[in-house]
Amino acid sequence: MWKMDRRGAAPAICAAYFIGMVLSQTTLTPAVMNTTVIENVTSLTVTPVILSSTTPSCFAFNTSTCEPCAPGSQYDNNTLMCVCCSDPGLCLFPGACLPCTTGFYQPLAGQQQCLPCERGFYTNLTGSPLCHPCPAGSFNNNTGGDSCTSCSPGFFSSRQSSTSCAPCSLGRFCNSSGCSQCPMCPGGTEALQTAAKDCMPCRPGMHKAPHQTMCQICGSGFYQIHWGKEGCDVCPENHYCPSPDVNPIQCPSDAFCPEGSLAPSYCMETFFRKAGETCELAPVTIALLVIGGGVALLFIILMVLRRRKDTDGELTLARAPLLRKERPQGRYYGIPCDAEPVYAGW
Repeated sequence: MWKMDRRGAAPAICAAYFIGMVLSQTTLTPAVMNTTVIENVTSLTVTPVILSSTTPSCFAFNTSTCEPCAPGSQYDNNTLMCVCCSDPGLCLFPGACLPCTTGFYQPLAGQQQCLPCERGFYTNLTGSPLCHPCPAGSFNNNTGGDSCTSCSPGFFSSRQSSTSCAPCSLGRFCNSSGCSQCPMCPGGTEALQTAAKDCMPCRPGMHKAPHQTMCQICGSGFYQIHWGKEGCDVCPENHYCPSPDVNPIQCPSDAFCPEGSLAPSYCMETFFRKAGETCELAPVTIALLVIGGGVALLFIILMVLRRRKDTDGELTLARAPLLRKERPQGRYYGIPCDAEPVYAGW
C-alpha cells in the first residue's frame, strides 16, 4: 500500500521540480538546480537543494523562439529571458522587453536601449515609439523631457517644438500663460515695454487707432480730454485749442476762430477792425489815407508847375541868339555904348 502511494506521488514531484526550476530562471542570478533530489520519505514534500551557482540554466528555454523587442521597448539584460537569446535586442517574447520610460522613446525594433526626447519634444507615456513636439505656447529646453512648460504671461511661442518663449514686442501683450501669439493692444491703449502683461490707456491729448502700435499726440487744431480714446476731436468753430489736452477756449469778440484753430486771428491793430467775418478799414486809417492822398496830390501839382517853369525858361534862351547889351555907357572903338547891338555871326 505504501509503495503504491509512493509510485503515484512521483509524477507530482517531477512537476513541482520543473515549475520551481522555471521560476528560478527569471533573474540574472543563475539559480541552477542540483541534479540530485533528496527525498524525505516520511512525507510527500520535495526539497530542492542548490548545489552550484555557476552552471548555465538557459537549457530550460527554447531560444529558437527569441523575438526582437518591439518599438517603444528595449532589451532587458537583467533577465534570462533576454540574456539567453543569442543576439542583443532579442528576448523569448516581446513582453520580456523593458518599455521605454517617460521622456524616452525607441522607433525601431530589436534595440538595446531607448533614446531621450530631444529639446522641444516630450513623451509622457511609457513604451512610446516616438516623441511629440511641444505645442505652440509651450517649450522644453531639456532632453528626455516628459512634459512641456507653458509660456509665462508676457511671453509667447508661435511654433511647435520650441525650446524657449519670446517676449511680446512693444504695443503687444499677453495676460495669460501659454500664449501662442501676442495680440495688438486695443484701440486707445498701448504697451510701452516688452513682455507686457496688459495695456495702458492713452493719456488725454493722445489717441491710438486699433492698427497703430503706440499712442499718438493729437494734431494741430485737435483736442482730446479723455483717457483711452481712439481719435481726437477737431476744435469747433468760434473756439481755439492751444493744447491738445484742454477744452476748447471761446474765441475773443474781436478775433476770428474758424474750425480747427490753434490760436485766434486778429485784424491789424489800429488800421483795421473786425466786421462780421472780415476785416475793414478803421476810421483813423481812412483819415490817414485822405490826408496822405491830399499831400501826395499837392506834391504832384507843385512838381508839375516847377517842371513847366523850367521848360519856359529854356525856350526863352533858345529864342534870343543876339548879344546882350551889358556894357556901360561910353564909347568903345568909336561906337557909342548905347548903340543897337550888332549880330556877331556865330
